[in-house]
Amino acid sequence: MEIRDRYAPSPTGLQHIGGVRTALFNYLFARSAGGKFILRLEDTDRARFDEQFVYNLYDTFAWLGIHWDEGPDIGGPAAPYVQSERFERYKKYAQDLVAQDRAYYCFCSAERLDKLREERETAHASTTGYDRHCRNIPPAEAADRAQAGEAHTIRLKISLGETTAFRDELLGDIKWNNDDVNPDPILLKSDGFPTYHLANVVDDHLMGISHVLRAQEWLSSTPLHVIMYHAFGWEHPVYCHLPMVMGQDGKKLSKRHGATSIDEFRRQGYLPEALINYVALLGASYEEGKDLYTLEALAARFSLEKLNKAPAIFDYKKLEWYNGQYIRMKSDAELAALALPYAVSRGLFGNTGAGETGVEPSPEQRSTFLAAMPLIKERVSFLPDVPEKLGYLFSEPPIPAAPEFIPKKGDLPRTIALLQMGRDLIAPMAASTDEAAEVLIKAKAEQAGVKLGDLMMPLRVAITGARVSPPLFGSIRILGASRCLDRVDRALGVLTTR
Repeated sequence: MEIRDRYAPSPTGLQHIGGVRTALFNYLFARSAGGKFILRLEDTDRARFDEQFVYNLYDTFAWLGIHWDEGPDIGGPAAPYVQSERFERYKKYAQDLVAQDRAYYCFCSAERLDKLREERETAHASTTGYDRHCRNIPPAEAADRAQAGEAHTIRLKISLGETTAFRDELLGDIKWNNDDVNPDPILLKSDGFPTYHLANVVDDHLMGISHVLRAQEWLSSTPLHVIMYHAFGWEHPVYCHLPMVMGQDGKKLSKRHGATSIDEFRRQGYLPEALINYVALLGASYEEGKDLYTLEALAARFSLEKLNKAPAIFDYKKLEWYNGQYIRMKSDAELAALALPYAVSRGLFGNTGAGETGVEPSPEQRSTFLAAMPLIKERVSFLPDVPEKLGYLFSEPPIPAAPEFIPKKGDLPRTIALLQMGRDLIAPMAASTDEAAEVLIKAKAEQAGVKLGDLMMPLRVAITGARVSPPLFGSIRILGASRCLDRVDRALGVLTTR
């Protein structure tokens, strides 16, 4: 049997972590088995449909590096892959069920259904859903009324007093009393549009879907789908309901926990490799003692047997760790290219003044930006951290208050002397490697009988504008002796007048 699975989103919102996890697991399963991964757009909810969400879907998965074998944008043998382009098929199959007495015409108006719901709410009745009012209308009479143009829907006729059973690859054998299934749900609406359930089942069958991997929140719909497969006389696919993704508070992951849309993660400076790696571990295990996997390595190791039943907890700190790891794997040129848009948008190279729009770097600024990557690569977890740590390389930092210059247990006169001492080392350190510069300043500290940290502190503050900064020796080398001397002299001028 050829493995064929699918990701079938409704384009009614931005792509989020839960949806991407579902798509990723389907992708990995298909790749691990040499099968086909299919994209289908389930756009029957026309009230909430928006074309921008389709663009967001394509853009998101292109960024993540996940590609389908068949889909709306590339076609395939089961085209079309957009449900709104398949409406005539759904009508045909709904009518087939009516002809087999597995479905029936329902003429109940919206007003009647609203009144039924209100009466039950007033009576605090435990019964919910449709009351099967039209179920026993003689088929010939119902057909005549429908043919005459009376407004109607088509409802599935669920066999009562029976049990529907199916096996879930993760959860095991599941049995469901038919009486507890949504009572005779609508298959075809009065406007001719299919409901989600009809379109989903028909499309999965016609597209040869062998496995359905989806979130456990869809588990309650599965008995209905199995009933529909039986009604059509079709074999249903293998089901596997994936563990839920929860926040740290044990509740379903949502915006209150932080970013959930992939667009938000991108804006915050996450790398696609980090998201893929971390999301792939939400509810699955691969290899003991190993944390970092490429997409290809995940596909080679994935299997349904490695899924966990327990809900997965989304840990933003763990994701941050992954992001930092992948940032450090980048070459200097790769990291500079990834961080450059953030640097421009934050005005690292200056602003146009027209709405404070950031300007592109000059060739000299671009060269400095690239040269600075080794200084910050080990110290950042997100791409926006890069320009935030490098402002002092592109503009003159303000001179901090005097206490910022003073080492622990020091005083201002002693600090001024240390800064003057450090000033003498700037030119040779600017022309040295990190190792040679460290030897120079250590020798100076020993000669003067001072702690190395005490000698470096005021020099660091004068040159970078902060007590905590990227490595001092590399900063001096990138800025050059002349700019560093100017900053130290400016700081000395301020400190000696205080």
